[in-house]
Order: sequence, then C-alpha cells, then structure tokens
Amino acid sequence: MGRIAVAVIVSLWIIPVSILVNRIVPEPYMDEIFHIPQAQQYCKGNFRSWDPMITTPPGLYYISLAHVASLFPGMFLVQAAPSFSEVCTTAILRSVNGVLAALCSIIVYEITTHLRPTVSERKATIYAVVLALYPLHWFFSFLYYTDVASVTAVLAMYLACLKKRYWLSALLGALAVAIRQTNIIWMLFVACAGVMDTTLTRQKNNVKVNDIDTEIRKTGRITSKNNVTRALNLRKRKLSTALDTDEHSIPRTSLFSANQISGLLDEIQVILLTSWHKKQQLLVSFMPFLMVLMAFLAFVRWNGSVVLGAKEAHAVSPHFAQIMYFGLVSALSVAPIHYNSGHFVDLFQSFWKRRPISFFQLFIAVTFGLLSVHYFSIAHPYLLADNRHYPFYLWRKGKLRGRYGCWPFFWLLLRFWSLLH
Repeated sequence: MGRIAVAVIVSLWIIPVSILVNRIVPEPYMDEIFHIPQAQQYCKGNFRSWDPMITTPPGLYYISLAHVASLFPGMFLVQAAPSFSEVCTTAILRSVNGVLAALCSIIVYEITTHLRPTVSERKATIYAVVLALYPLHWFFSFLYYTDVASVTAVLAMYLACLKKRYWLSALLGALAVAIRQTNIIWMLFVACAGVMDTTLTRQKNNVKVNDIDTEIRKTGRITSKNNVTRALNLRKRKLSTALDTDEHSIPRTSLFSANQISGLLDEIQVILLTSWHKKQQLLVSFMPFLMVLMAFLAFVRWNGSVVLGAKEAHAVSPHFAQIMYFGLVSALSVAPIHYNSGHFVDLFQSFWKRRPISFFQLFIAVTFGLLSVHYFSIAHPYLLADNRHYPFYLWRKGKLRGRYGCWPFFWLLLRFWSLLH
C-alpha cells in the first residue's frame, strides 16, 4: 500500500474505461469540439491561432504538448506517427487527463498522510482511491476537459504549501490559473491557509517557550536538556488533554454555540495580531502568491474580462444558490457513509434540546435559501442550450420550481456536519 498502490489501482479503471470511451466515442464530444482542435493547432506550432469560443487559458494545451513530446519518440520509432502533429489524436489528448487523474490520486494520498500522520498507509490508500471515484472527477478523467488538470494543479499547490515550499506552491498556483482562471480564488485560499498555519504554529511555540521560562523563574534554575524535553512533552500532553476535554465538553449538537463563537473570535484575534507583528516575515514568505495575484489582475485589466473568449456569455455574477447545489451534491456523495437512522435521531434530539437556537438557525437557513434561489440563482445560457446533460432537463422540465426545494437539504447538511465534527 502507498503511492504506487494508489497509482496502480486508479490505472486499473483508467486504462480500460479510456479504451472503451475512445471506441464508442472516437470523435470530439461536447466541449471537446473546441479544446481538441485548439490543442492540435498548438501541436502544429501554430500558437497564434485561438478559437474565440474558448474561455479558459491555454495551460492544458501546453501540458498536452509535454505529454505528446514524451510519447513521440517511441511512436516515431515504431512508425505509428510520422510527425509530431499526427500524434495529437483525440485518444492521445484524452490520455492526458488519464495520466493526471492517476497523479491527482497520488497527491491526495500525500495530503492525507501529511494532515493525518497517524493514519495507516492502507487507510490513506483507500481514501485516495475513493476520492478518485468522485463522480464529477471520474467522468472527466476520460475526456479532454480542463477539470482534471485544474484539480491536480490546485491540490499540488496545496500540498506544496502544507510542506512550506511557498515558491513552488505559488508556481503551481500560476499553473492552476493558466489552466482555469477561476483558480485564483483557490490560490488565495491556499495562501491564507499558509498564513494561518504559520501564525498559529508560532503562537503555539511561544506558549511552550513561555511555559519553560515560567518554570525557570519559579524554580530558580535551568533544567537539563532532558528535563526541558520532558517539560515540552508534558505541556504538549496537557494542551492535548485540555483540547480533548473541551472537545467533549462542548455540545456537538450545536453548530454555533457560544463557546465555538468565542473560540473562533479568539483564534481570529490571535491570527491578526501575530500576522501584524510578523508582517515583514510573512510578506517575504508569501510574496510569490502576491506576484501571481498582481499578474492576474493585470491580465484582467488588459483583457477587459476574466475569460478569454465568449465574453458576452460569461460575466462575474453573485451565484449564492450554487452553495446549496454544492451542499446537496456533497451530501449525496457521502450519504451512504455518514447518514443513517442513528444520525437522524441525534439530529432530531439536538434540534429539540436546543429549540431556541435551532429555530433561529432554521429561520436563517430558510431566509438565506429562498433569497439566494429567488435573486441569485443564475442559469447559464449554455446550460439551457445543450440537451446532452441532466441539468438541462432539471431546469427545463422541472420549470425551475424544484430549485426552491434545495434549502432544506442545505440546512440538513449543516446540521449533519455539526454532528459529525
């Protein structure tokens, strides 16, 4: 079990399903009619050619060039392709995402083992394989879309940031933005996560040092190295015990309890104060992310829009209803694991036990849900013009009324997550 096992297991379905897809659908499918011809133009060295209907940057096409370049020598030797451009077939271009899907699963494995060092290799392998089967990710692993490359670049950026390799993380962030420009939001998320991790880690270290200083002042002598180590370990155990005690003492059934709100505000205050005192050091460490952000803003100003092509059909808009759509899809994807009769009983008991705050949460969820659906529910023009996917029928045949039914699931999802966490 491990990285190799993850790659092998994912490849066991990537390869046969890719062969099946290419046999049944040999021609470009849906948005591939834009991406594949554009990539083939790049394979011919025609970098000035651009389809005005393509909205995303050419990052995927450059990755495809590297992929084709790695295959060309072997295919040329066996006389499977007499020229570089002839290697850029639909099947070969689709295989880019197959390779990236396997790489993405390995990155998920690395993130899992980094965030949870105590987890076994077997469990980490299972987690990575299960996430590789996530329907939206799995489907695009066999087509020439930007989705898989985008997710892979974003997760690689996050992993590099977790390992405090900020220059590499920012470089991968630039790659992610070059694949899909909306990834600038994820780059900012990763940078903020890195700042929070840095400030909170330093705060914990300061607490440990202060404890040792206090002990020295009390005893009037400097302890030995072993005693200092034991003191640090003892303090760590005390902190851990205190956290565990607090975790069990705080009611898990309350999503926004007073203790949680107070703890959140205290944590925000610590992060802001520590960040201000360490502003120069943080600025140096996270300058690469600022450079990418400034380059992106300069591009938007020069281009006049976030997207490259079809600007009239793509505008930045508040789409708060999408939060509920995301919640519904996420809830359905984990339903077999987390949602059972016991959780429903716990949910009802927690709701009834804390009726005032529960009804207040319900009121907020209803208000947010209905307002979001009514005023901030956007139907993309392409969504209503293409009948080859399920959302088309959900919006057309359902006459858009069913979308108002999403808010109860959104509220239930929040309540369930409060129980699970």
